[in-house]
Amino acid sequence: MTDSAQIEEFRSGLLEWHRGVDRQMPWKGEKNPYRIWLSEIILQQTQVVRGAVYYERFLERFPTVADLAEASIDEVMKYWEGLGYYSRARNLHHTARVITADYNGIFPADYALLLNLKGIGPYTAAAIASFAFNIPKAVVDGNVYRVLARYFGIGEPIDTTAGKKLFFELADRCLDRSAPAAYNQAIIDFGATQCKPRNPDCYRCALHSGCKAFDSDLVESLPLKSKKQIRKNREFNFFYIRHGGGLLIRRREEADIWRNLYEFPLIETEKTSDWQELNALAAGKGWWQDGNVVLLGSAGPYTRVLTHQLRGGVPRRS
Repeated sequence: MTDSAQIEEFRSGLLEWHRGVDRQMPWKGEKNPYRIWLSEIILQQTQVVRGAVYYERFLERFPTVADLAEASIDEVMKYWEGLGYYSRARNLHHTARVITADYNGIFPADYALLLNLKGIGPYTAAAIASFAFNIPKAVVDGNVYRVLARYFGIGEPIDTTAGKKLFFELADRCLDRSAPAAYNQAIIDFGATQCKPRNPDCYRCALHSGCKAFDSDLVESLPLKSKKQIRKNREFNFFYIRHGGGLLIRRREEADIWRNLYEFPLIETEKTSDWQELNALAAGKGWWQDGNVVLLGSAGPYTRVLTHQLRGGVPRRS
């Protein structure tokens, strides 16, 4: 078990380091829970520079949670277009309506209640609780796993039940309960700018004297994962079909990451297929039985690696 003296050394060193850091982000220092929530959802799978553009554009159109709740899901999805992981936008819209209807438009200042809202997990609930309401809840994401694993030399895999329990308990012990917002921002910034996943500049690190991974030459090895990442390839074959003066498109209804988005008629195959095979599959769907329909051609296959289907991953936030 990590001793209290080591934890205090880490906490004080981290906060001291952060006093000299000026990492500019449009949501930094924000106390409005709606804006904190929005920024955290965007940053779940999006880098800061790209996320900031969407954050500001989204707020310009939906400045309050009530504005978001009143909008149609189609408009919300349009403003999210290009960010990917569209279930985030659907959950935002759903939760905005719940907050408006059930909480009179006011975010609950309670970690457990926040955690019950759709699309809000332990990390986002802790971020809203600490940044907006100064509730002592430690954030735990990929940055935090990495920083704690390296500094305290923890070899327990972060993707096991035991490992998650260990890291959440350690994160809670390290938290500065008198200033949870400042501490959480410090460890997030430290992981994003100093204790990077690859090639961190350890010799210039303000905490390297107490870092177990640095002392044992294990920086590049930690944190550990128990599971290998498995990639899943999907072959997409799109058809361009003219109908009257326009092109046919459809709205996806499948329980998939692209649900409710619009696309050209699509046939997904497990392997690359030739034109004759695809044409036979498409003919079976009856897409051009209408005399006014003309098949112009097809495009594909396009192979996409779906990172949300990689096993053992931790949400990216950097």
